[in-house]
Amino acid sequence: MTVIILTVFLLAYILIATGKWTKVNKAAVAIFAGTLCWVLYISYGTDFVTSQHQTEFLSFLGSARPDAVNVKEFIANNIFLKYVGRAAEVVLFLLATMTIVEILDNNGCFDFISQLLKTRHSQRMLWTLGTVTFIISANLDNLSTTVMMLTIMHKIIPSRRQRMIYGAAVVLAATCGGALTVIGDPTGLVLWNMGAVTASNLSMSLALPCLIAWGVPTWLLGRALPEHVDTEWISLPYRGDDTNLNVWQRIVMLLVGIGGLWFIPSFHNITKLSPFLGALCVLSVLWIVNEIFNRKLLNAERSILRRMPLMMKYGTVKLMLFVIGIMLLAGVLTETGIIGQFTAWVGFQEHSAWLVGGIAGVTSSVLDSFASAMSFISLHPVDATTTGTVDAFACDGWFWKIIAYTTGVGSNILALGSMSGLAYLRLERVHIGWYFRNVGWKALVGIAAGYGILYFTI
Repeated sequence: MTVIILTVFLLAYILIATGKWTKVNKAAVAIFAGTLCWVLYISYGTDFVTSQHQTEFLSFLGSARPDAVNVKEFIANNIFLKYVGRAAEVVLFLLATMTIVEILDNNGCFDFISQLLKTRHSQRMLWTLGTVTFIISANLDNLSTTVMMLTIMHKIIPSRRQRMIYGAAVVLAATCGGALTVIGDPTGLVLWNMGAVTASNLSMSLALPCLIAWGVPTWLLGRALPEHVDTEWISLPYRGDDTNLNVWQRIVMLLVGIGGLWFIPSFHNITKLSPFLGALCVLSVLWIVNEIFNRKLLNAERSILRRMPLMMKYGTVKLMLFVIGIMLLAGVLTETGIIGQFTAWVGFQEHSAWLVGGIAGVTSSVLDSFASAMSFISLHPVDATTTGTVDAFACDGWFWKIIAYTTGVGSNILALGSMSGLAYLRLERVHIGWYFRNVGWKALVGIAAGYGILYFTI
């Protein structure tokens, strides 16, 4: 049964990696594989439980006799729910942050971006677009940031050829900015939730490598641009349901939303509660402010429609379902014991962490970055008894930072390994060959330079 579960796991990863050509939705693949593997696992639950959780199972039984029903109840309540809880923490956090983005965008809180991009100078446009994307992506999730910035860019730059270059710069900035913080990318969020990293330590360690991984290819892209870029402007850009909030009201909402997200790490450190609870708290406060500011500007019928922000879009829902599927799939593979056997077989220790990190980066360029990260994170448990960079697998150990960096930015090589890259390829109808010739190899140079910086700094 372990072999069958491993086969399903590998087939799922192949379908996820080739999704652009097979046209099979990778979220559907992840959900199906995750649920199927848990059904297969519980079908042979007695063997798995007695080999992996014998002491806990005997304690669960007490004086009762072991039978198939008891085994299934033990798996459902003591094993399966643990992985469901971990997946739910990440998904609820994404749900809250994506809804925050939607509320801010619907109220025109990001209109200042269009004002910053009012230039025909190609280099200024490139660096302004990249800098704003990098900063926003570090504070919000990179998928929402990428889609928002590509939409803004699409309205400003009419030339598809130029949009392909500037869109690539957006993807580079979004993925590198997202890898910088624990709230900008699902991988960082998982590492944070499992106690592998702390928010401030991860950001300080990855700041320079992420800046290098973004700045080098962006500079190389700028060298191929003409001196001026063709732009066009509309006086009243469409902002969802286009509210009439004044400037100070939009600033207040932006400060509540972004400032609240900055407070989440402190909330977690003070209360020790899951970060998603802090994100939901920020969302509720922003939602109340939104209701107060808009109650006199909209008639009753439109106000009722606005009470649920238009967050549930297909792309964001797909991301959340994909995260659930991958985390369940990684969890069941861990419970079979095969990952521990593989780790012992290859002799995975601290001295091989840098090689493993490099392999993770290459894998994430083809496979989804989050799926790659979860696979390599599962190779070793967090050593909760130590803290610091001396032990690679302790809290804030360098192995977790390596994985966060390589899987976060490795997707820039082919743009296939991230939702942001796939959104860009689909929106601008970009071919993989063109992307690698014009962008991918430059991203690889930046990633390698950042990896070298990471090696010497941690």
